[in-house]
Amino acid sequence: MRAAVFGAGATGTVLGALIAKCGKEIDLITRNKEHVTALNAHGAHISGKTHLNVKVNALLPEESRGKYGLIFLMTKQTANESAYEFIRAHLLEDGVVCTLQNGLPEVELASAVCENRCLGCTATFGATFIRAGEAELTSEKISFALGSPFGKIQQITTVKEYLQCAGNVTIINNFTGARWAKLAINAAFSPLSAITGLTFGQVAADERGRKLALALLNEAFTAAKSNGVKLEKIQGHDIVKLFGCKGAIKRVFALKILPLAVKSHKNIVSGMYFDLKSGKTCEIEYLNGAVVKAAKEGGIAVPLNEKVISLAHEIEGGARKIRKENLNALV
Repeated sequence: MRAAVFGAGATGTVLGALIAKCGKEIDLITRNKEHVTALNAHGAHISGKTHLNVKVNALLPEESRGKYGLIFLMTKQTANESAYEFIRAHLLEDGVVCTLQNGLPEVELASAVCENRCLGCTATFGATFIRAGEAELTSEKISFALGSPFGKIQQITTVKEYLQCAGNVTIINNFTGARWAKLAINAAFSPLSAITGLTFGQVAADERGRKLALALLNEAFTAAKSNGVKLEKIQGHDIVKLFGCKGAIKRVFALKILPLAVKSHKNIVSGMYFDLKSGKTCEIEYLNGAVVKAAKEGGIAVPLNEKVISLAHEIEGGARKIRKENLNALV
């Protein structure tokens, strides 16, 4: 079966390289011409928590020919329109798309390719783009939660076989709950990292950062509950039980263990930070924006999520700079 990673940035390069290392044929597709040239000339170099160099086949989207039975969608959601155009042109009639995007991407993807060809996957690893041809793996372990909010998908076993080349894969029946668990974590730490330039670990080490992350987490928990969603465990941990704050004592406990919870991801810097730094539109409307949208549908308020979105847009518009002091505007 022909397979491809569409959106071979940092995480896409890591996934594609590990799949290729297993001996499976997979194309790494990206609009970064220098990255394509380097990958084809020297292979994919992965540094950080692992060290490998593996031969890969990299392409620009316009260089792709024929159709694929499996496409891993790993672009940012801000690029959905062009990604869907590529998928409609290059996905076999019985092919499947597995989205590893952030947020809650499955519903919009299904409207483009139909529900029975759409799988979702939450990945618990981080990566940083170092230079053309090289990505740094910043997490100790790689694991995936795989499933669909639309019921059973026939090709899920095949998709699992590919993902197992990179890490442990769990098929989740309550995939919407798994999505929301990952979204809650992302919506708590990614925007705080993006507007300050801090790593997840540095956010958790800062007293203001811890309190804000915990508050953002709890707003996400409430938004999910208002929509009838029960969050799944992440790597065996019930994050609602650990960080859901219904009293002062529980809040003190949650604040103490929060740095431990992100220990394995402490070196991650939000991808939104790099977008804001380079003057691009970031994905915050697909992360915290998804929490706000769900909260409105559930008839509740999530003011901190709304505020962090506004700060990110101020940075996009040049009215605010990326700096640690932005935490004060949220406190």
